[in-house]
Amino acid sequence: MQRREFIHLMGLATAAGLVPGTVFSGNASQHDLYDVPMQGDLRLLHFTDCHGQLNPVYFREPHVNLGIGADLGRPPHLVGDKLLSHYGISKGSLEAHAFTHLDFSEAARRYGKVGGFAHMATLINQLRAQAGRENTLLLDGGDTWQGSGLSLKTKGLDMVGACNKLGVDVMTGHWEYTFWEKDIRANLEAFNGEFVANNVRAKEEAMFEGAQVHDEDSGHVFKPYVMRTLGQHRVAVIGQSFPYTPVANPGYFIPDWTFGIQDESLQALVNTLRETEKPDAVVLLSHNGMDVDLKMASRVSGIDVIFGGHTHDGVPTPVAVKNATGQTLVTNAGSNGKFVASMDLKIKNHKVVGYHYRLLPVFSRLLRPDADMADYIKKTRAPYEKWLQEPLGASEELLYRRGNFMGSFDQLTCDSLREVLGADIAFSPGFRWGTSILPGQSITREHVLDQTATNYSHTYIRQMEGQEIKVVLEDVADNLFHTDPYLRQGGDMVRVGGLYYQIDPSQVMGKRISNMTLAATGEKIQAKKCYSVAGWAGVHSVGAGAPVWEVIEDYLLAVGVVKNQVLHTPSVSGVKGNPGIQGYRGELL
Repeated sequence: MQRREFIHLMGLATAAGLVPGTVFSGNASQHDLYDVPMQGDLRLLHFTDCHGQLNPVYFREPHVNLGIGADLGRPPHLVGDKLLSHYGISKGSLEAHAFTHLDFSEAARRYGKVGGFAHMATLINQLRAQAGRENTLLLDGGDTWQGSGLSLKTKGLDMVGACNKLGVDVMTGHWEYTFWEKDIRANLEAFNGEFVANNVRAKEEAMFEGAQVHDEDSGHVFKPYVMRTLGQHRVAVIGQSFPYTPVANPGYFIPDWTFGIQDESLQALVNTLRETEKPDAVVLLSHNGMDVDLKMASRVSGIDVIFGGHTHDGVPTPVAVKNATGQTLVTNAGSNGKFVASMDLKIKNHKVVGYHYRLLPVFSRLLRPDADMADYIKKTRAPYEKWLQEPLGASEELLYRRGNFMGSFDQLTCDSLREVLGADIAFSPGFRWGTSILPGQSITREHVLDQTATNYSHTYIRQMEGQEIKVVLEDVADNLFHTDPYLRQGGDMVRVGGLYYQIDPSQVMGKRISNMTLAATGEKIQAKKCYSVAGWAGVHSVGAGAPVWEVIEDYLLAVGVVKNQVLHTPSVSGVKGNPGIQGYRGELL
């Protein structure tokens, strides 16, 4: 960087309220990263899947996000160099670090942490000021109340308070439904914005028994949509909660409610809104996952933009999907507070005729924390700070989770389950939330809870025949790699410790998994032989074992330092050359 460029960048930083100290080189766009002048008639801001992370974190993007069949080579199934090439992002730049896993540890030390609600507040306030507060709307895509030790302790109320200070106008949900209904209701009572979900209805028997609903005629538990006036224009925001909540998560938390994709209901609502309310724009605030949103956009017409979440995909630009009446823009805004999306819509004759979109990475070193939000976070954390920050061990390796297959923190979890509970094999859910830990960092209780903090994290150990183990792996693989996005339920492949296997994602149910062997001995898994299997977060019954974070704590206190890990990654067939995999720590066949 030349001296003149340095002075220019520092001038911009001072004017924008950015933090002096660390200055980055890279793409020219970095110099005005957060300078986003209004280029339309209204501005829609969006974040999603922050998973309870109030403070800045490290978060590594996936090195495996396979697209199979029609999804091959299309967003969001691009990683690493292929993603950079597709979007014209320079390697080694600030944006390259934001959107890919490449050189993560080195780049993370260089560029610092991401997210943090105090830093998000500064950015969002700036984006509002650039557009005019009366012309902006802030949307929260859900998975907000869960994913940290603090949100576990406060039952998500810490996040409700933070979202109120952030000024969230509308939200929908997913992990919000893994609290008991009374806690959900209490949080929504405290929430200043609107909660919308067109696809959540009360069961008939629950209605008969007097279940609380928004509309007794339709059975909607929550408002299906809201209308908002921004300046001179009216916007309809429809909510789409995660369709498979009672399948992917315990149904016993919300036994009286039904979910589902519900294309026909959504199309009917869009048609009614277009005919009666006559909004200038219709947007869907979705927690479907991006592949589901892309299919939905082709089937349901009349929606201008889908602001999507659930699959944690940081996609730099919208995907335009054609349908019966025109096209729908599909977006996805990453996770963990790492990104804030800004979309300006140009309106003419009550129609959207143009847009300008930026998916802005939230670099905490570049954004001065909002003082009021920072004070709120400090006070909210204070009763739990010592407990959260207690060191449990250290790591000489990068610990991460995100990716279709095994991550290094997943291996730590599985090792803990096997060693502490005395099992041959360990299963750990393929959750996509969970922060990253750099080599040399201490591992605190908060780090462990960032990976494990759910209301159903109890452990179990049971005997399973080899053929049962294969059925489990086949079932999860079908959920991840089914050719029909509507039959995928999000998440990544179940993590398996103590076991190697081969997977062919292009195959069909029952034929993807083969060559299962015990990692310790190389012994081939026998169909009728029983093996001891430990796991956590079972969805069908309330568990009785110790919470998994206690098991991991015991393991860390025993080993002290995590080092020289051998990841029990599966061998993967048929994906050589797939742009959704790079730097895989396993065998590609």
